[in-house]
Amino acid sequence: MPTPSQGDGPQSSAAVSTVGLRKSYGDKTVLDGIDLRIPAGSVFALLGPNGAGKTTAVKILSTLITADGGHAQVAGHDLATSPDGVRAAIGVTGQFSAVDGLITGEENMLLMADLHHLSKREGRQVTAELLERFDLTEAAKKPASTYSGGMKRRLDIAMTLVGKPRIIFLDEPTTGLDPRSRHTMWGIIRELVSDGVTVFLTTQYLEEADELADRIAVLNDGKIAAQGTAEELKRLVPGGHVRLRFTDPAAYQSAAVALREATRDDEALALQIPSDGSQRELRSVLDWLDSAGIEADELTVHTPDLDDVFFALTGGAGVPDQSKETVR
Repeated sequence: MPTPSQGDGPQSSAAVSTVGLRKSYGDKTVLDGIDLRIPAGSVFALLGPNGAGKTTAVKILSTLITADGGHAQVAGHDLATSPDGVRAAIGVTGQFSAVDGLITGEENMLLMADLHHLSKREGRQVTAELLERFDLTEAAKKPASTYSGGMKRRLDIAMTLVGKPRIIFLDEPTTGLDPRSRHTMWGIIRELVSDGVTVFLTTQYLEEADELADRIAVLNDGKIAAQGTAEELKRLVPGGHVRLRFTDPAAYQSAAVALREATRDDEALALQIPSDGSQRELRSVLDWLDSAGIEADELTVHTPDLDDVFFALTGGAGVPDQSKETVR
């Protein structure tokens, strides 16, 4: 499993990097020396149970609170010595919307433009462009209090983009949204990354991290339990296997005799072979079938999903159904 390299300080080539980041509140250690390295133009997802320290990490990296120890760089700026440089390069959308419901969507945008010291002309131009981009033009003159949850979230992110940030922190951006609004938000995040923006995402939806993130870290008890791509993390969890099903009893018996490590299901004429689901292992199984002159009628690869990873790394109980991909 790839892990960040240790050194004297964060690596400057990353959009966000931390070494040994620590934070405590009294005798409660929230972050216990976390190391992260997030490439520019990517989506990074930080997962963890409630109270694991995800929001604390976002608050530190966005300069809202200070760390007790460790080093961090954001957009090439040292967090401790150049917080103004960090603030100029980032945008933050928190768990709770920053939208003012008493004014219109357009007025919310113009207020944000004023805060970024844009001229009135530039502010109106940026506002119009972002409202159109986020499909909010028709609702622009309506009080934001009348917006749906998904519309408020879109407006929230549009407001974040007024300052053209290079790095955006999205702290559980789809919590409480219906499935359609969540998928709309995923599309927005993909568009941001295609424009070269780096997205630091915290989420409780494992499907969301699986769908969006280039790299994922699992935070538990203040420490990074594991990090890597979704596929790398899934291979950490046992239980993956290849299932071969036959319609010819003779072919099934021949395969069962040869593959002694396989678990048999004589009624279904199926064999289950332990596997991490990698391309190498799948090729090995296919090569063996070819060399033995045995043809399986169905080959199914079962791999653990991120739910399995989350429960295994955070001590949760109960494992959902495994994901599977079928090759015929």
